[in-house]
Amino acid sequence: MKTNEELQKDVMEELKWDPLLRDVASQIGVTANEGVVTLSGLVDTYSKKLAAERAAQRVTGVNVVAVDLEVKIEAMHVKTDIEIADAINNALKWHSALKNEQIEVKVDNGWVYLTGFTYWDYERRATANAVRNLIGVKGVTNNIMLKSQTIDPKQIKGKIAAAFHRSATVDSSNLHVNVSGNHVTLSGKVRSWAEKREAEKVAWSSPGVTRVDNEIEIDTSVLVA
Repeated sequence: MKTNEELQKDVMEELKWDPLLRDVASQIGVTANEGVVTLSGLVDTYSKKLAAERAAQRVTGVNVVAVDLEVKIEAMHVKTDIEIADAINNALKWHSALKNEQIEVKVDNGWVYLTGFTYWDYERRATANAVRNLIGVKGVTNNIMLKSQTIDPKQIKGKIAAAFHRSATVDSSNLHVNVSGNHVTLSGKVRSWAEKREAEKVAWSSPGVTRVDNEIEIDTSVLVA
């Protein structure tokens, strides 16, 4: 098990290693305490804030990441809310995965609020991802809801379990799936954040699922079956 100092150093090195973060890595403060890593400081884009969180999650030994980073847009890139809203509408209009979706956009001081409905989680995520990289955006609150569909919980559970078994990145031997109505709960243990995220992504890929509670724990001592 890594010491707090070792974990802090590894996270700092990972931030420097990420091409998107190399110009701001030195401005990001990192503290580590028993697997909990806190990131603080300033970044100049929202996409870099998200990249910093992902970078910390990639480091072995990190169990929780607390993000206390502030997005401070450079003066030359500051946009009005109207300009940001127009850019978002164009981005969504030209997005190949977002045809005829009922999405509403509100921008308040650079912060974007998304509401409306889609049938699939990938559409919901694609909408947020299209917005996050736009100039002037300070943050995104994704309140898009999924339209409810009638599903067979037993069948959905079987399909998710089968997808886990097929996956090259998810070790299903320590995972458990429970389905109640349109809600899926994942539990068990995996070796990394990447594996935990992939397990959740698999669950969301099942048709009709409107909620996924990811209660999977990260345990680097878990052995591959």
